[in-house]
Parts: sequence; structure tokens; C-alpha cells
Amino acid sequence: MIIIGEKINGTIPGVKKAIQEKDEAYIRDLAIRQTEAGAHYLDICASTKPEIEAETLVWLMNIVQDAVDTPLCIDSPNPRVIEQVFKYAKKPGLINSVSEEGEKCEIIYPVIQGTDWQVIALTCDNRGIPSDVQTRVEITKVLVEKAAKYDITPGRIHVDPLVMALSADNRSLLNFVESLNTIKSLYPTIKVTSGLSNISFGMPLRKIVNQHFLTIAAFVGMDSAIMDPCNRDMYTTLLATEALLGRDRFCRNFSNAYRKNKIGPVRVD
Repeated sequence: MIIIGEKINGTIPGVKKAIQEKDEAYIRDLAIRQTEAGAHYLDICASTKPEIEAETLVWLMNIVQDAVDTPLCIDSPNPRVIEQVFKYAKKPGLINSVSEEGEKCEIIYPVIQGTDWQVIALTCDNRGIPSDVQTRVEITKVLVEKAAKYDITPGRIHVDPLVMALSADNRSLLNFVESLNTIKSLYPTIKVTSGLSNISFGMPLRKIVNQHFLTIAAFVGMDSAIMDPCNRDMYTTLLATEALLGRDRFCRNFSNAYRKNKIGPVRVD
């Protein structure tokens, strides 16, 4: 599974403090530790005041790219900010994200046209996050059709069906699975992703819920996940799931990770 490391995000108190104090060592350490733990992309999200977001993103991008070779996942709710900082990325990565909100597709798709960049596509629009599967699928169709106009194939798109909190919607996981299966039946090469923690919002033992969601989602075909690769319990769940699903030849990734008593530098591909 493709791991998108989530730890360099200004909504996290430690990262917010590091941004405010310009603590380069703190950001560098997060980049190195996530990379060593197996992240394929590093999500970079400033979450600052709009007037300094682009400047802060560039600062974060430069530190991370100086520390590791891991591709970036440039993350901002403002597509104009992504458009502004895109040129500072040293290699193709992920854009987080497009949706049917506003003109996000019309801004982001031209930026990555003719490149090897991939993009996360959220199944929401100006009405918000849909509660039903069919609307999620219809939004996906629009996002894919718009992408095709810029020669962006489904294989470069990571669709996020936006799993709802289980505490608010008892069918949250079931709807996610149905959305995944329907979307992949329409576009076999498309990727499906998710942030793991949304489903457990408002529940006790959130980490346990997240771990079980990861296992089930991987089993039904989720391709990537926005997660903390340094979380040993979560990474253990991923390694064990990959082994059980026959995706870890001779269980080498699992065995190597724990024989060496570490989360494991072996990437899960």
C-alpha cells in the first residue's frame, strides 16, 4: 500500500509551534523519521493564516527536500496556493487536492498537465460531503472527465470517498466499501485513498477503530492511506494485513521489521 505520511501538518500542535518558531530541526526530524518508517509521500500542510500560507509551505518544502528524497504531497485547501508553490517541488509527487468545490479542478489540473504528478480527488462539491454512495460516484465521474481534458488518466488519480464518522453514520464503512467497488468497476486503474482517523471521530479507543478500518479497507482494495507511518501499532496492522493478503512475499517485510526491533525501513509496495 502507498503510505502518505501525515505528520508535517500545521494543525498538529508540535508542528504549529515549530512553524511559529522556525524550528527547522523539528521539521527535518519528522521528514526523516517518516521516510525511514516507510512513507512513499510526505504530506506538507501549513494550516497557517492565508496571507502567509504560501510562504510557509515553501519553507516546509525546502526543509523536507533538503532532508530526504521522498516525494511531496502538497496539501492546501486553496488551489491558488498550490499553484503558487508548485514550482518549488524538486520531483513529481501528489497534489492534495481537487474536488467539485469552486474551481479547484480548473486551477489544479492545468498545473499538473503534461507532468508525472498525481492528485487526490475528494468526492465533495459546493453542497458539501454527500451521505450517499451514488452522489460520491457521480462526483468521481465528473472529476475523471474533467481530468481527461488535460490528459490526466485515472491511474494518476487517488479518489478519496470521504469516509464519515462511524459515530454519526453507522453505515460509514459499508458506504466506503460500496463507493470503492463501484468506482473501481468504472475505472479499474484509478486509486482509492483515505485518511484513516476520520472514521473514529467521537468514539473511544480511536486507534483500535482506525486499525480495523485499515485492515478492511486494504482487503477490499484501498490503494493508499494518509497515516502516521511512525505509529508502531498502525504500521504493524498494515504489515500484518499485507502479509495475510499475500502481498508480502515470504512475509519478508513483516519479519525484517520486527526481527530488527524497529518499525522497519522496508517499504510496503
